[in-house]
Amino acid sequence: MPRSPTMPLFPNTPVEKMTEPYHRRWWALLVLCLSLLIVVMANTSLVVAAPDMTKGLGLSSSDLQWVIDGYTVPYAALMLVLGAIGDKYSRRGALVLGLLIFAGGSVMGGLVDETSLVITARAIMGVGAAVVMPATLSLLVAMFPRAERAKAITAWSATSGLAIAAGPLAAGWLLENHAWGSTFLMNVPVAVLGVVGALLLVPPSKAEGMGRIDYVGGLLSIVSVGSLVYATIEGPHFGWGVGPITAAVVAGVGLLAFVAWELKHPNPMLDVRKFTERPFGGSMMAVLFFFFGTFGSIYYSTQFLQFVLGYDALETGIRLLPLAGAVFVGAAVTGKLAPKLGVKIVVGTGMVIGTAGVFLLTRIETGSTYTDFLTPLLLLGFAIGLSLSPATDTIMGSFPESELGVAGGANDTALELGCALGIAILGSLLATSYKDKLTDMVGGHLPAEAMDTAKDSVGGGIAVAEQVAKNPQGGAEQAQTLLGAVHESFAHAIAHTSLIGAIIMAAGTLIVIAVLPGRKHTTKHGEEAAAATEEQTETVGA
Repeated sequence: MPRSPTMPLFPNTPVEKMTEPYHRRWWALLVLCLSLLIVVMANTSLVVAAPDMTKGLGLSSSDLQWVIDGYTVPYAALMLVLGAIGDKYSRRGALVLGLLIFAGGSVMGGLVDETSLVITARAIMGVGAAVVMPATLSLLVAMFPRAERAKAITAWSATSGLAIAAGPLAAGWLLENHAWGSTFLMNVPVAVLGVVGALLLVPPSKAEGMGRIDYVGGLLSIVSVGSLVYATIEGPHFGWGVGPITAAVVAGVGLLAFVAWELKHPNPMLDVRKFTERPFGGSMMAVLFFFFGTFGSIYYSTQFLQFVLGYDALETGIRLLPLAGAVFVGAAVTGKLAPKLGVKIVVGTGMVIGTAGVFLLTRIETGSTYTDFLTPLLLLGFAIGLSLSPATDTIMGSFPESELGVAGGANDTALELGCALGIAILGSLLATSYKDKLTDMVGGHLPAEAMDTAKDSVGGGIAVAEQVAKNPQGGAEQAQTLLGAVHESFAHAIAHTSLIGAIIMAAGTLIVIAVLPGRKHTTKHGEEAAAATEEQTETVGA
């Protein structure tokens, strides 16, 4: 009897050379989702670790903001360029290299005890994440045939939602018995597992006939996006001084230069004409607007659970689990509905549901409990599961096979930019509303220095109340009065900020619904997408 061919330990046949779909593609998808999980968790875990880090490092409000966003700036700015480089040389190699960089930054962040070094470690992790994120999507699309691609992207999208709850839960569990550095170090074994899995299960892949990389366009994109994110973070929180204004101007000029260069370049980094294609342009706006509202609201809802309701890190993580469950339900529903109803209806419906979730947070008041947050969290989770997959699938389908890394970079840049804008703008509105309300309630009743600390953040207000309770000239009654004012001011700030966030999301929803084409719209990519949908429907029905 003839012997069956031996399966190689390391897949070495490039996807582009395979005559049939890669046989271990679903196992490889698990590796891609695992890599995505730790990249997203690196941000969400910090939400519950922030109080411990603030105490351990003596962080100011500015310091804490840059510990969080030191990750975001390189992450958002570099994804487009690093996605193209991965396409050119090796998508699997990019995934492995990105995971190693990410693990190195995590080790550094877990071991250092100076604020500047922690911010540096977060920036290194952001660079690694910028390599990993587009690589996961480009490898996914390269490995899966069109009939299975929507299902694979749905699993990828659901992983993003899972990470929103998994990050705080894992960090909260570690913080029960360990210092804040453990929330960095927990990434390392997962990253190592991802590297081993990539080498064992993910096949090589790169673009064929790609040509030279447009490094000038890449540099302009880095300058534009990086400056925009910096200005967005620094300006609303710390005032529009010389630095943020200069960054905003550089971002504007850089964006104009990028568009002009890409329009005339024979092989552009990103063909900006794609933004005039309604499926691509509408899906990009959907991702940006959606994550603007959802991540901003999840960010300050978590603070209310910790600072006002008094849940510790682990208890907060547990209470975010319904959001993750709702993501999976939404992902299951979109897998059934998107092929039948089309991207416009499914994405539009998801954005309407997400907007309703944010709007419900306008009801938050001093006496609110976790129950008042449960319905908004469920709606936001369901909306993420429903909307993200078809929007991402449309974005990836708008690019040829040779530009999958760029496609993933474009999708992920919109996602991360939306998160950064949501946390920065809504966070700034929250801080201003809290400060104004607290000033109205207790202004003149505290020493100037204590008042400044209390107005800085809800955590600062609680700390001042604790000091008043220990002061013989204060006492428990005055401390309780101040604590009540802090809680009321923060609840008022959440309600006010949620109203503005919901209005912005509603406007974005109307724009997206107007831009996304209906099912009868036909373009070159639209016809390909329709064919893929028909193929998928036939496969499911078989």
